[in-house]
Order: sequence, then C-alpha cells, then structure tokens
Amino acid sequence: MARIIAISNQKGGVGKTTTTINLAASLAASQQRVLLVDLDPQGNATMGCGIDKAEVEHSVYDVLVDKMPISQAKRFSEAAEMDILASNADVTAAEVELLSVDDKEKRLYNALMAVNNDYDFVIIDCPPSLNMLTLNGLVAADGVIIPMQCEYYALEGLSALLQTIEQIRDVINPRLAIEGVIRTMYDPRMSLTTDVSAQLTEHFGSLVYRTVIPRNVRLAEAPSYGLPALKYDRLSKGAVAYMAMARELLRRREKQQAA
Repeated sequence: MARIIAISNQKGGVGKTTTTINLAASLAASQQRVLLVDLDPQGNATMGCGIDKAEVEHSVYDVLVDKMPISQAKRFSEAAEMDILASNADVTAAEVELLSVDDKEKRLYNALMAVNNDYDFVIIDCPPSLNMLTLNGLVAADGVIIPMQCEYYALEGLSALLQTIEQIRDVINPRLAIEGVIRTMYDPRMSLTTDVSAQLTEHFGSLVYRTVIPRNVRLAEAPSYGLPALKYDRLSKGAVAYMAMARELLRRREKQQAA
C-alpha cells in the first residue's frame, strides 16, 4: 500500500511546491512508484514536472467534483518519471462546488483508495491555505511533511496548522501524523538560521529531518525548464539535498514497517 504524504504549510514562500516536486522525483529515481497530486490551483507542481497546465485535459478537479477515477485522470511526466494528477485554474471552482456535495472532505481519499496498491508513495502538494482542497489532502494523507524556512516569521501560522492536524486526527482521520519537518532555503552563515533551526529541533525533536535544503540557484531555475532539479542539474546542491531527504524518508519508512 502507498504511503500518502501531504506537503503542507499555510505560510507561502517556504519551498512547499519545490519540496513536493523534488522529493517525489527523488523517490521515483530511487525506484519507488510515485504519484504526485497537485491540489494547488496555481498548478506550479504540474508545470514544474514538464506538463503544461493550460493543455491539461483532465485534472484533480474531475476527480474531486465528478468522481473521475485517478487511473483515467492521471498523466505520466517524462521529465520527472512519475505519474501526475495535474492541476490548473479550474481547480479553484472545485473548492466552491465541494461545499454542497456528500463526503466533501473525503473525495480525494476515496479516489486514492482505488489506486493505493499501484504506488509506493503518493505526494500531495497542498495550497498555501487551510481550505477545502487542503482539507481533502490532509484527510487523505497518512502523514504531513512541513517545509519550514529558518527565518524570523518561520513559526508564524505553524500553531494553526498543528491545531488543524490535531482536529482532523481527532474527528475524521486518526492515521494522520506529522511525517517530518524539513528546513528549506537554509543558509548556515546567518545566525538567525541556526537560532530558528534550534527552535524547530527543540519543538519537534527527531521529526526534524537531518537533511537541510540549501538556498540554491539551480534549484530555483529548474521549474522554469519544467524539470525537477535532479533532471536539470543532478550534481547541484539542491538536487543532492533532495536525494538525501528521499533516502532519509525511506530509512524512516523501513524502521516504521519493521516496528
């Protein structure tokens, strides 16, 4: 069965979509069967995997609103070597339309259960807000990875996200756990970075990945070419860091399964 992981942080600009694309691509490069689900109407994860969102015939909208099977709606990304459930501006309407349907918060979960044995990992890119789309992602997920930038406002909004995760766990999805916290845009030369990093480690302990994602020009350039960093420049610091994160995630997964 697939491990379903939502990448979520309601604070924008923390590397959420970058983490989704590059973690998923690194897992695929590690011989894992991967489905990336783009729940963000901006469609940046879709574009970053080499799929033109303007030309997407079927999107996550069709799955959430019309109950189209994922097997019919997914696309294969040659650039990232994995399946994509794409997103575009149409998905904005899904949030409104879901409000009036049955099981509105479980639409994605129900759809994923039909393909659960086809993948090792499902990685979900959630929008940078706590809306109905994000709720669908968190209800479907087994775990949440929280990208955190080690800057002054890094912890802003984190308490609201943790509270939401706890509420979802209590009410509708008891499986939901914090999979881990990944430090992004990391610059060890800044004292603030090390201060915030220490706060995160103090609060989350072993949930903080040992791997850190550095500020990296090649990592920032890759999406404009519709490529994960691994395919754009596999020797870049960003690509190497996300491969290390994928290996760390796989080791954690092995320990969980052995326990």
